[in-house]
Parts: sequence; C-alpha cells; structure tokens
Amino acid sequence: MRTDVVRMYKDVHTWVGIISGLALFIGFYAGAITMFETQVQRWASPPVALSPAPAIERTQELIDKTLAARPQAERQFQITISPNAEAPARMMWLERAPGASRRDPAPVFGSTLAADGSVEIVQIVGTEVAQIVDVLHQQVGLPLDHEIAMPIMGIICLLYGIALVSGTIVLLPSLVKDLFAVRVGKNLKRMWLDTHNVLGLFSLPFHIVICLTAVVFAFHDQFYDVQNKIAYGGNLAAKWEEGEHHDPAPRGPVIPADELLRSVQAQAPGFRVDSLRYGKDDEHGLTVSAWGEDPAYGHRAPTAGWVEVDPYTGKFTETDYMPGMQPAGFMPTLTSFFSLHFGSFGGPPVRWAYFFMGLAGAMLFYTGNLLWIESRRKKERKAGAVTQSRSTIVMGALTVGVTLGCVAGISLTIAAAKWLPGRVGDVAAWHSWIYYLTFLAAIGWAFARGAARAGWELLAFAGAMTLLIPITSLLAAAGLPGTGWSYRHTILVDLTALAGAAALFWMARIAYRRVESGPRDSVWGEAKARAVPQA
Repeated sequence: MRTDVVRMYKDVHTWVGIISGLALFIGFYAGAITMFETQVQRWASPPVALSPAPAIERTQELIDKTLAARPQAERQFQITISPNAEAPARMMWLERAPGASRRDPAPVFGSTLAADGSVEIVQIVGTEVAQIVDVLHQQVGLPLDHEIAMPIMGIICLLYGIALVSGTIVLLPSLVKDLFAVRVGKNLKRMWLDTHNVLGLFSLPFHIVICLTAVVFAFHDQFYDVQNKIAYGGNLAAKWEEGEHHDPAPRGPVIPADELLRSVQAQAPGFRVDSLRYGKDDEHGLTVSAWGEDPAYGHRAPTAGWVEVDPYTGKFTETDYMPGMQPAGFMPTLTSFFSLHFGSFGGPPVRWAYFFMGLAGAMLFYTGNLLWIESRRKKERKAGAVTQSRSTIVMGALTVGVTLGCVAGISLTIAAAKWLPGRVGDVAAWHSWIYYLTFLAAIGWAFARGAARAGWELLAFAGAMTLLIPITSLLAAAGLPGTGWSYRHTILVDLTALAGAAALFWMARIAYRRVESGPRDSVWGEAKARAVPQA
C-alpha cells in the first residue's frame, strides 16, 4: 500500500480517535460494569422488613387481598417467582401521582401474606445505582436529557466507526511482522503502540458489533421515521396496530398465577420465568407477560426476554420478544442487534467475555490518547522544544482526569449505595451528584497537578474508591451500626472490586516510577521538565 495513503488514514485515525476517545472510554468502562447490572443492583438493594413470600399456589390470594387494599395497583403490578434482594416481595407495583410521567420516579411497594393470612404491605426503598451506571454507558457520560445525549452519542459512534476502518488500514502493512509483538522497554511510544494494535486487532469483530448497534440505538427514531415515509407511506403506526390482537372484554375467569406459570413452562420448557407482569387499561383490558431468560437464545432486553400470555387461557398470544420463538423477521434483525450489543445470550461465559472486552475497549481508547501525546513529544523534540506544548499538557491532563475520574466516580457511587437508602430523600439524585462531583474533581486535580503527578495520584485514589466496595460489605457483615447490609450471594461483586482495586494500586506504583525516571521533555516526567527552560 502506498505510503501517502497509509499516512492519510493514520491522520484520520488519530484525529477521530482524539475527538471521540475519552467519551468512548466512559461508554466502554461503564458498559463493562453493566454486564453484571443485576448482580450490582442486588448488592446495592437494601433488605426489606417483610414476612416471607407465600407459596406460589397462594399467589392469587395475595393478589386479591392486595388489590382490595390498594386498588391503584391493578393498573400494573409484578409477581416475582423467586423473591430476592433486588425484588424482595412476591407482589410489587409502582404508585404514581396523578398526571405524573412514566419517566418520573415513583415509590415502589411490595406485599406478602402475614402468618395470620392478612395482607402485609411495605414501601420498598431501593437504589438505582445500576441504572445510573447504565445511563452513563448509554450517554457516554453526558449529563444531558436522553433525547439530546443519544444523537451526540450516535455521532461519536460514527467517528468511532471511521477510527476502526482507518486504524485497520494503517495496521495492514505491518500486520504480519508486528501482530504478536508487545515490546516493553524505555520506548514508551512503541510499547503503547504495540498494546493498542493488539487490543484493536483481536477485538475488532467485537468493536464492529458495538459500533453498528450503538449507531442503531442512537438513531432508532430517525431510522423508523425514514422507514415510515419511504416503505409505508406514513402508515407504519397503523400497520403495527393491525398486528395487535387484544380483546378488552373478559372471557371467563382469570387463570391463577401458579397455573399461568405452569402453562408458560409447558409451552417453553427452556424458558426460566423470573416474573409475571400484569397490566390493565380500558383499551387492552387485562394483559399478562412472562419475563425470564433462556441462555440458548438471544434476548431483546439486556437481561431478559418476554412473551405475552392470554390471562384467560394461558396460551401465548405474542412471541415477538420470546427467546427461541420469535418470528423470522425479528431474530435476524432487531433482536440480534440488541442481544449482540447487550451480550444477552450464552449465559455467564458470554457476560464475562463482554466484561473483559469492555475493559479492553476502554484501554484501547486510553492507549490511543497516550500514543497521540507521545507522538507530539517526539515531533516537538525534533523541532527543538525542551518542554511540552500547552496542547500536549492539556490533552495529558484530560486523559488522566476523564478516565480515572470515571473509574473513581463509578466505584464511589456504587459503594455509597449501601449508605444512602433511608438517609437521603432522592437516592438517584445523590448517586448522580456523587459520580459527577468525583468526575469533575478528578479533572480539576489533573489540571492543577499536571498529568504526571495526577496520573499516579488519581490511580491510587480510584483504587481506594474501588476498595470501598468490599470494605463496605465487610463492615456490614461485621454488624457495625449504620454500615448497611451484606449478602453472601453477592460476594462476586466484592471479589471483582477487590481485584480491580489491586490492579489500580499496581498501576499507580508503575505510574509513580515513570514520573521519577521518565524523560524530562515528556508530559509523564513533568516534574523534571518544569525545571528546564523552554527552548
């Protein structure tokens, strides 16, 4: 391939990577955490003072007594098959204020049957820390309304796609020679380049999938608008309504929940039902959907698929989102996009693979910025400069502050999940404030201290914030007053955080040594460079 062509693609790759890299770091790091969103949410969910759930055969009795006490729950409620920390009650529902939007927070209530057969109702004080991390992932950290942030995220992902194509073209001439080479030594630029190339090449299929699916998510509404105008002449909504078959009129007695569950299991033996969700309105009458998972198939949602069930016969009425039973048009198109992006297939092995590939993706963007900084240092040194230019210093501080601020902020807001419920009013708002204040403080610290000093200091700080997660669980397990709670089945969250903290402390030690021994004209040896006059 001609040298000038490779140089042109290298310039394209460099600049689109610089523009989008820091936002993509946040998206990928937060995305890696969301691979275990359910486990994090269970770790963070406080216990509820509620009597044990009744036998599944008594569920209909529970429903009848709860609706007699709280008629407003009839509009929408959930029956949890196996109550857990995340969903602690057999029956749960939201109570929205009149006129409130579906996006507005609403209190959650749960019910069970007491020993004497009476209904027991409590408010469930939960935490939304897992959802907040998911929003950071979806919006690449942008603290904007969802409708504004998503198109921006889409543009960033388009730049991401350009970076993937141009980076692959740049790597082709040296592919065979440098494929497995990661040369560790004094030449930092060569080491970061080798690391960047290996990460990028071996995870290329994963990045292509994430890029394409993220663009589809970002411009989902726009794609439908174009499809509506071109293919359906503006009648797409009518086409959807034609495919819906709802009979609001009751057709006999409603099947009890336990029988409904058995009917679902008989029709889909491999589908593990987690909950039955009931809804009722004037247009559709009573509706029921069974939510759960089947590891053999991809899912429409990050952790579940669902099927619409006739509450009077127990038969499936709509399988568009049912794993393994979807019409041909759904599985290869919409569901495949969702399941490939979410990693919602194949069970825990796939989730762990996506977790590590998400972390590797974050590392890919971090090393890309380091390459730009080291390349600028080399060019400036050839031009006779002894110290770094302002643009290089700024990019170094941004790289350190944004990346480590993201890591520290996510860890701290997760650790706070065991301390906030019952102590503050709007728990979700507190989680957001904790993350963004930590994130902005890290960026400010990086600019105040410089990339070199702030690099190892913020790595140590991020390690300490991550270590707070298992420390909080240990304090709770020891029974210290006011320290939260502990669950044995969520120990995996604590062990993963412990491993992450150890890795961050190890990297902090390496970064400290780099500051002490780095070249005086390097942004990573800035402490020495300040004593040298500008050439």
